[in-house]
Amino acid sequence: MADESPLIRSLRAAVAAAPGDVPLRLHFAELLLSEGRNDEAVAEAAVALQHAPGDADARALMMRAMGMPPAPATAPTERATGPTATPAPTESAPEPTGPTGPTGPTELTGPTGPAERPEPAVGKAPAFDWDAAEQQVQDVVGPRFLEDPQAAEGGGAAGDADAWDVDAPGAVRLADVGGMDEVKERLEAAFLAPMRNPELRRLYGKSLRGGLLLYGPPGCGKTFIARAVAGELGANFLTVSLSDVLDMWIGASEKNIHDIFETARRQAPCVVFLDELDALGAKRSRTHHSGLRNVVNQLLTELDGIASGAGNEGVFVLAATNVPWDVDIALRRPGRLDRTLLVLPPDATAREAILRYHLRERPIEAVDLGKLVKVTEDFSGADLAHVCESAAEAALLDSARSGSVRLITTKDLLGAAKQIKPSTEPWFAAARNVAMFANEGGLYDDLLAHLKRKRKL
Repeated sequence: MADESPLIRSLRAAVAAAPGDVPLRLHFAELLLSEGRNDEAVAEAAVALQHAPGDADARALMMRAMGMPPAPATAPTERATGPTATPAPTESAPEPTGPTGPTGPTELTGPTGPAERPEPAVGKAPAFDWDAAEQQVQDVVGPRFLEDPQAAEGGGAAGDADAWDVDAPGAVRLADVGGMDEVKERLEAAFLAPMRNPELRRLYGKSLRGGLLLYGPPGCGKTFIARAVAGELGANFLTVSLSDVLDMWIGASEKNIHDIFETARRQAPCVVFLDELDALGAKRSRTHHSGLRNVVNQLLTELDGIASGAGNEGVFVLAATNVPWDVDIALRRPGRLDRTLLVLPPDATAREAILRYHLRERPIEAVDLGKLVKVTEDFSGADLAHVCESAAEAALLDSARSGSVRLITTKDLLGAAKQIKPSTEPWFAAARNVAMFANEGGLYDDLLAHLKRKRKL
């Protein structure tokens, strides 16, 4: 604001830079309160309570800013039962008198010692109930500033950065990915070669940070490739999807993004895999909900490593999407997800490896994989798994009807492949228009080259 003092402006900027620093925020709120900005002080105290539920200083400051009386310093039970405590005088509860008058003892005694205080006579006001008064104050403050119930119970992801599940380095390697030699070469240049050769990396000034966007038809192994990269690097693996990030509480989604990257930085080397990036990082120009736009903004900040003094050294970001044209363009600028890799349907070598994998534990007889590979061109990995499943169902049904076990044959597999249409065809039909008419900057040159080879232009 124009009328703010330099001190307030400085503190406001400091609080914005460190939103989780509760003492700093309370100091800022105290300053606002001293200048008569009670509403702003209440808002800052409420945010402090979101970060530190039950903080006594934040609650007391909020009550002062709201013009409410401060809570008692000691518990009501100690005040009532202490050895030297006496009831506080109130207008509705006059001080009781003893046998010697108003200044005499306030405790009635019996023949053998102190006696119980008699019940108040009918028509007299009862003593002040401190328990009820504190409950009334809590009821006033509580409903006004709601807290995330999961965070209050300690089970919410937004309340604990260590709540994110990080997989240890797995046994999957790029050698387990059949075929896809071009994909492997790009991954070798982007991530693997600098990691294996630290002296060359320092010589050429190659940083151990980077981002790679995998795109292509669904079911072609983008997630499997990301896990294989983590296995090659010997790095931890952290998967992030839209459901892991979005939260109904304002500001919690952005905090989830920050916690994810903080976890990855602590456990570096770590591969952060952003699944379905088109949902997590959709174009802000097409997003009408401010919460989703804020998520994209926070994701951009974390990719740059601005929020962390150490940056993203040792954090490798891989993302996957079926519709890269729906991803916000700022996510794809140099320094973020600047490298794009097209993951096409598996080639002949990969199809054979995938078919062997899905038939390895099924009863088969004289299966000609060569014939099956030829008739499954443009099939995705998920399509090939479906072919094996359908052939097994046909053999199982025949065995159930005849009463004798029949093995899966080439005929069963070819029949299943004939009935199943490649799921990649609709994707290429939509991608063709984008590659032809929206290929600004050559983003989809590799897709255009593939379509020309397949004569689909």
